[in-house]
Amino acid sequence: MMAQTLSPGTLLMPRLRPLPVLVLTAATLLLLGVVMTGSASLEIASDATGNPFYFLARQGIYAVLGAAVAIIVASVPIAWWEGSGWLLLGVGLATLALVLTPLGTTVNGSTRWISLGLFNVQVSEIAKICLIAYLAGYVVRRREELVNTWMGFLKPVLVLTLASVLLMAEPDFGATAVLMAAAMGMIFLSGVRLTRFLPLIGICVAVGAALVMTQPYRLKRVVSYLDPWKDQFDTGYQLTQSLIAFGRGEWIGVGLGNSIQKLFYLPEAHTDFVFAIIAEEFGLLGSSVVLVLFGLLVWSALIIARRAEVSGMPFAACFGYGLTLLIGLQALINMGVSTGLLPTKGLTLPLVSYGGSSLLATCVCVGVLARIELERQDRERSDNTGNAPGGGARYDD
Repeated sequence: MMAQTLSPGTLLMPRLRPLPVLVLTAATLLLLGVVMTGSASLEIASDATGNPFYFLARQGIYAVLGAAVAIIVASVPIAWWEGSGWLLLGVGLATLALVLTPLGTTVNGSTRWISLGLFNVQVSEIAKICLIAYLAGYVVRRREELVNTWMGFLKPVLVLTLASVLLMAEPDFGATAVLMAAAMGMIFLSGVRLTRFLPLIGICVAVGAALVMTQPYRLKRVVSYLDPWKDQFDTGYQLTQSLIAFGRGEWIGVGLGNSIQKLFYLPEAHTDFVFAIIAEEFGLLGSSVVLVLFGLLVWSALIIARRAEVSGMPFAACFGYGLTLLIGLQALINMGVSTGLLPTKGLTLPLVSYGGSSLLATCVCVGVLARIELERQDRERSDNTGNAPGGGARYDD
């Protein structure tokens, strides 16, 4: 009888409380990000700004702001997110459209940022959270229509298509892939049959292939991914330099600060390829620790979402699943790119790579997940108090 009252999360982690694990792993990755940003960027910062601690100082500020944002978001009721679905949808689409106006800032050929003076905001990070929140509300409100009819399934797909078109106009193929995969995963977990996804998957594969074939730089990335050493000084340069970093790290690494690849060999060493520098300086052991930390972060977040589902909190559960997929998929793609398992794509490693927008957005996700678990615990305590003998008023008294 007792086993029937236990959630799957409890059975998987009988003695491990997900909230402390979530907070501890996120804080550890945040601190690791500050350390590795400093290590990977000293020479780059000195050459670019004359101040070797430029990126380290900014990342430290972002980390403090991120922690504060997570605490603030953790105090916002989940009901606010649920009731603000249309507002968040409007904000998400508006920011994606706004970056395509003269207000957008172009860096390395992509217009993904809006300048706010002291720093640039990457609008896709805002839009992803807003769209996931809206879709979570849609899934809860229209679940029967979503699961049983094609029209109910196509409505959120059309919203995602519009967002994807705006993202590809920047262009930002990586953010598009992460958003679509997280949203589809969230919809699948709501109970939609896999057969409904097959036509959509076919269309996405066809569109993706067309985008690769029609843009020479994307085609070069795919070709160089298949054999980076064939053109190691041009299209395969980033990947080969990343692989060299992994090779130099061997088992335990060359030591903190002793990376050679960060000395202008590996581009974006403190952002997109920071995982390669971790592998070089801390070896297989250090990179495995990072993998474990992300595994624990995603695992604890999934347990939080599952427990919310079992406790009768459908929106919180759906929102939690979506945010967890955002973090997990982005981390998976970043590490896959660094190790050569995936084609080169400009996505940061959540909480670790240099960059304020990604870091703050991930902290918002962590704050929301923490709030979900706190509300579930409050609900559980309230139910236990109400059901205990003499433990409070009953509604039928």
